[in-house]
Amino acid sequence: MAVSIRLTRGGAKKKPFYRVVVADSRCKRDGRFLAIVGHFDPKTRPESITLDIERIKEWTQKGGQLTPAVRKLIKEKGYSL
Repeated sequence: MAVSIRLTRGGAKKKPFYRVVVADSRCKRDGRFLAIVGHFDPKTRPESITLDIERIKEWTQKGGQLTPAVRKLIKEKGYSL
């Protein structure tokens, strides 16, 4: 099973809210996932980013692939993998 760490969209129209999730890469963007490892709210100033970096490291060691958007959030938060 190919696992990716990516964003899923939530919230109302024009009020996005994202979760950072670990999901099977074959599932839909907002479909089934294995674990929630963070949150991202672009509407607040400054943008609200919450990440469980230990769980993200754990999933990447198991073979999880980070999407470019999640990689950017991790870098923006100041973490390194």
